Amino acid sequence: MGSGKVYTIVNQKGGVGKTTTAINLGAYLGHFDQKVLLIDLDPQSNATSCLGINKNTVKSGTYEVLIGSQFPLELILHNTRFKLSLLPSSPNLAGAEIELIDLDDREKRLKKVIDQIRYRYDYILIDCPPSLGLLTLNGLIAALDGVIIPVQCEYLALEGLGQLTHTLNRIRTNLFPQLNVRGVVLTMYDGRTNLSADVAQEVQKFFSDKVFNTVIPRSVRLAETPSFGMPINIYAPDSSGAKAYSALATELLNSDGVLIPNY
Repeated sequence: MGSGKVYTIVNQKGGVGKTTTAINLGAYLGHFDQKVLLIDLDPQSNATSCLGINKNTVKSGTYEVLIGSQFPLELILHNTRFKLSLLPSSPNLAGAEIELIDLDDREKRLKKVIDQIRYRYDYILIDCPPSLGLLTLNGLIAALDGVIIPVQCEYLALEGLGQLTHTLNRIRTNLFPQLNVRGVVLTMYDGRTNLSADVAQEVQKFFSDKVFNTVIPRSVRLAETPSFGMPINIYAPDSSGAKAYSALATELLNSDGVLIPNY
């Protein structure tokens, strides 16, 4: 324990598998004996709901942490039954974009919190909203080890990559020079279509060696998991989606130099 790697999962386009990646990558890192914290930074609270927690009953979560209410973090975190901890989101977070504007260090508030707890975890994953506002900015500046960008294998998904890259470059220039792309994950890949192969090829050209070898397939089982409130390794461990996220976690751990136990 204690490598304390912090990765922010980001794409301003919705529906690309961002939360699915955050949850299932986190679950498999936990499966491989890593101590994992998932931070739900999205007011829609999808990561919270997908782990079986009712967002409307969350009394303290990401909103309170960002706005600065004094809570011991241990009382806010949920230790799920899926081998990962969660800093949950709630509908209150929707107001944070406006409230943060008047606060000191408004874009660095999440980073300050993570700096205090980083040593407790092997991995901290931050699930950002599908936008490029102040919440996502907090997530990007907290991305101490890089951003992971899920890209859906459809042409419309390519359109936003230039905008996202421009935003990352601006943050490097003005706020956080160390910000880097840790990797791009191709999601919802359909091997039966030329479209998926073409998009994958374009992403490879755009990001070069930053693209993970593991590709996440389009999967009914992955689409079903939110309604059951559990990650894919619990819901359908033998499915193609489960095997893909296991491989993605393995690829990330290997590249981070982490020894993976034999299961």
